[in-house]
Amino acid sequence: MTTTAQIPLTITEPEKRSKRRGGLSRTLVSYSFLLPWLIGFLGLTLGPTLASLYLSFTNFDLLQDPQFIGTANYQRIITNDVKFWHSMQVTFTYVILAVPLKLAFALGLAMVLNRGIAGLPLYRALFYLPSLLGASVAIAVLWRQLFAKDGLANVALGLFGIQGPSWISDPNYSLYTLVLLSVWQFGSPMIIFLAGLRQIPPDVYEAANIDGANKVQQFLKITLPLLTPVVFFNGIVQTIDAFKAFTPAFIISEGTGGPIDSTLFYTLYLYQEGFAYFRMGYASALAWILLIIIACFTAFSFLTSRYWVHYND
Repeated sequence: MTTTAQIPLTITEPEKRSKRRGGLSRTLVSYSFLLPWLIGFLGLTLGPTLASLYLSFTNFDLLQDPQFIGTANYQRIITNDVKFWHSMQVTFTYVILAVPLKLAFALGLAMVLNRGIAGLPLYRALFYLPSLLGASVAIAVLWRQLFAKDGLANVALGLFGIQGPSWISDPNYSLYTLVLLSVWQFGSPMIIFLAGLRQIPPDVYEAANIDGANKVQQFLKITLPLLTPVVFFNGIVQTIDAFKAFTPAFIISEGTGGPIDSTLFYTLYLYQEGFAYFRMGYASALAWILLIIIACFTAFSFLTSRYWVHYND
């Protein structure tokens, strides 16, 4: 009769130490991969953010030590800064015009491309190109030349006997040239809309055709409701980008926000206060107000999304 050797169920102390050393080494390796991101986050994001929050309660001009003044910067902004309210008006006008027009144009073009035309990858790349180049300094300089008094826009109008104004230097039109530049950068939301359209089952449209629904009814009752998550995402991203717009206004107005402050975006005014007049404490307070505005808009969008954004359930 044979007997089997009993295998001990307990782990010896050397084995425990070996497992602990192995776990510790794996943890250290994991944190070593995270270290570059942690350094960047703490040194380039969280650190400067907390520093700007402190500076917003100080009088700081880069030359002397910050002097704590409490909420004086915020009180002055709200009660005694005309340019602040004007820059808010310009920025909100820009956001209200640019974002819906860009999204509408992007959705319309995405629906055209979704019909399965030949050479779709080429068209997708060409239409996405403005989103890559639109925020660059070179495009802003080109846009300023395009809408100058003797620019290509007025040359084209002259072919039809129309004498166009100096779009850039006329306060009645200067902001709308920046809106047009923003709409021209429709590539990024268009690609996202196109991906959303590809996820809508064709059977839904076939059933609608059988029921006699026309194209407008199909768009309003099928396409738009099923696309609301994509509209929601694009709306938030594009609105935040519009609030942060800086380069086009800075280049086209040569940093002044002119003519007559018609292109004085909030970010441009913040830049002037911080880097032209060296009122860094005041500029920090302006930055935090912009952060609060964007945070309130984002929170409002998420709170109201339950009433108009339709997911699979």
